[in-house]
Amino acid sequence: MARYKVEIANVNTANIKVLNNEQMYVLFKKYQNGDLKAKEKLVNGNLKLVLSILKKYNNRCENMDDLFQVGCIGLIKAIDNFDLSHEVKFSTYAVPMIVGEVKRFIRDNNSVRIARSIKDTAYQILKLKEDYIKDYGCEPSTDYIKKQLNLSDYDISCALDSTKEAMSIFEPIYNDGGDTIYLSDQLEDRNSNGETTLTSLALNKALNSLKDKEKYIIESRYFYGKTQMELANEIGISQAQISRLEKSGLANIKKMMK
Repeated sequence: MARYKVEIANVNTANIKVLNNEQMYVLFKKYQNGDLKAKEKLVNGNLKLVLSILKKYNNRCENMDDLFQVGCIGLIKAIDNFDLSHEVKFSTYAVPMIVGEVKRFIRDNNSVRIARSIKDTAYQILKLKEDYIKDYGCEPSTDYIKKQLNLSDYDISCALDSTKEAMSIFEPIYNDGGDTIYLSDQLEDRNSNGETTLTSLALNKALNSLKDKEKYIIESRYFYGKTQMELANEIGISQAQISRLEKSGLANIKKMMK
């Protein structure tokens, strides 16, 4: 299977049509007035949106045909629930729902066994997030989730961690336009303890030289696996600001470890 192309059995992805905004609006109007053929056209005209999302999972799932079907379920749910009055792009609304279905499928078919109670909590959190995004167009804060579901920070962290699929050691974790850093590069080589110790000391020194907020973001992202959105909600700043601080911190570490 090609690395950057999703191949689906019995589907010629090259011939999939893409609808423009005007066509989408007309079809949604027809579908919401009961025209089921319009719904079929909406589904067929947005299959490339599903395929674009599946590219991320090309190396993480053995059966992309199954994943494509699951992604289409998310697409259909998005079409059924989309509200034209919100003046939000359909793709903006649909992507979280498609990704949610795909992640649920991968999680439920993961060989790592998760306690049923933790899975149930994760489902509740994801459902709450899905409904909140549908109503307000953004993710709820951690405090909101805690109050609505009567959960602690630890409960939320454990539940959301259980939804994360296993990562390949060849997964790229950073690229600043130069050499790509892969997860395998960060794993300890037990045959070179002296070099590893020196590297760890240098990294620790570089981390401690960062500004407090940069250090916290780098440690949270790369040591504890938190997402930029989770950190944005936690710290109370935008995801774009988290991204800028992360890039700045990584650049400073790279500069100090040369």
